[in-house]
Amino acid sequence: MTEPHSHPHHHAPPLKPRSNFNNWISASGAVLAVGALFSFALLVWMDFTEGDKNPYLGIFTYIVAPGFLISGIVIAFFGAWAQRRWALKHAATMPDKWRLDFSNPAQRHVLILFGSGGVVFLLLSAFGSYQTYHYAESTQFCGQVCHSAMNPEFSTYQRGAHARVDCVDCHVGSGATAFIKAKINGTHQLIAYTLDNYSRPIDTPVKSLRPARETCEKCHWPEKFHGNIDMTFDHYLSDKKNTAVSVRLLMHVNSGRPGSPLAGIHWHVNPDTKVEYYAADEDRQDIVWMRVTTKKGGSSRIYRNEEFKGEPPAAAIREMDCIDCHNRPAHVFPAVNEAVEKSMALGTLSTKLPNIKRVAVQAMLQKDITTSAQAQQKIAEFLGAKYKDNEELPATVAEVQRIYAASIFPERKADWRIYPNNIGHKDWPGCFRCHDDKHKTAAGETVRASDCTSCHSIIAQGKAAELATISASGMEFKHPGGEYDEELKCADCHNGGIQGK
Repeated sequence: MTEPHSHPHHHAPPLKPRSNFNNWISASGAVLAVGALFSFALLVWMDFTEGDKNPYLGIFTYIVAPGFLISGIVIAFFGAWAQRRWALKHAATMPDKWRLDFSNPAQRHVLILFGSGGVVFLLLSAFGSYQTYHYAESTQFCGQVCHSAMNPEFSTYQRGAHARVDCVDCHVGSGATAFIKAKINGTHQLIAYTLDNYSRPIDTPVKSLRPARETCEKCHWPEKFHGNIDMTFDHYLSDKKNTAVSVRLLMHVNSGRPGSPLAGIHWHVNPDTKVEYYAADEDRQDIVWMRVTTKKGGSSRIYRNEEFKGEPPAAAIREMDCIDCHNRPAHVFPAVNEAVEKSMALGTLSTKLPNIKRVAVQAMLQKDITTSAQAQQKIAEFLGAKYKDNEELPATVAEVQRIYAASIFPERKADWRIYPNNIGHKDWPGCFRCHDDKHKTAAGETVRASDCTSCHSIIAQGKAAELATISASGMEFKHPGGEYDEELKCADCHNGGIQGK
């Protein structure tokens, strides 16, 4: 009887020496690095192919994506280091704790899921990179997520002339350098917001804005603004009858002909003349020194008011540009006087109510109003006492409350009284910061205030019947409220609230 054939024992072949990078940790880092590299390539392609450079694209392309790429590489090397350390300590028992073994059915199943997840991660990283930088530049992000403390500015922006211009186009500008500079300057504001110790109201120094030629003039072209603009300003007297008066003006934006030097209002940014000034205050309302230089000949004239005797610090001298007059291009806080008049003109505030202009303004400017919620109640009570049982009362209360909510933000201490608007010269000095007949050269030459026709001409003024008479050559201004002291500036009496200071 033959002995059964004996078979030798079959042993699994020994695992081949492998790289320390062959582990799950390094594989995870590799997926992250490949995803970041994919996103980087996509963003670089977008950076080179987009016509208008996105101010956030540079930071995501050259800082955020490389940051994730480096993080993935670091994780991969950490996995190799951890695997090597484990192998040295457990060489006799289980040196290959995190090994990727494709011959293992269980690991193959996990690897398939891991690979599928990696592909999905690549697609999501590309899509996410694109969407993230677009959202980070959106007005919703700036006004509601990132800067919720900026609610007054966001509210005024939404109803302003630049409501379709993204915040970053003016406040940041194009390019990664501009983005980084803006964010470095804003770091202290972020810290202050986090600690809730930011100033109320928030300061808006012009010095922190980029030059208008790098922002405003990408859309606006001063040299091409020729001729006049016809504008009508509707007002109501603070009398019982709410008497309507209007002033129709031709604004001489540029009275020169095409190809000729700028004149009129835009003479101030004439490429042939440089206008510089020094203001004694941060808000640039108290301008005490000016210098006008003719670029071709190099001659200059220096004007100073009587109180300023010295020389301004060289670093504080500013060359005039668009933002010195258009200082609230996107965030105009309307004066309550003006807002009430607009509602009266639209018919949302009835002019049948006696003294409604004065009463509505008084209702909003009650000194004991400290919060927005409190304002709604006190406005209703004030108007209720003035127009008790009047059928127009409910609609009047609702409209005045709406005006208040859109114009005054008591928690932030923000309204038109805090933020001057330098366009014009009615409620703030504006033009009269320089054109006041008080700034003189050494020879006694003044910056004329009386020659208003260089900036505008009145072609009609007065009540409804008087507006039918139009003068092409211009009229002399007639103050609707009667005679006034010509030594006074408009803003000495008109302050945006109740007339008279």
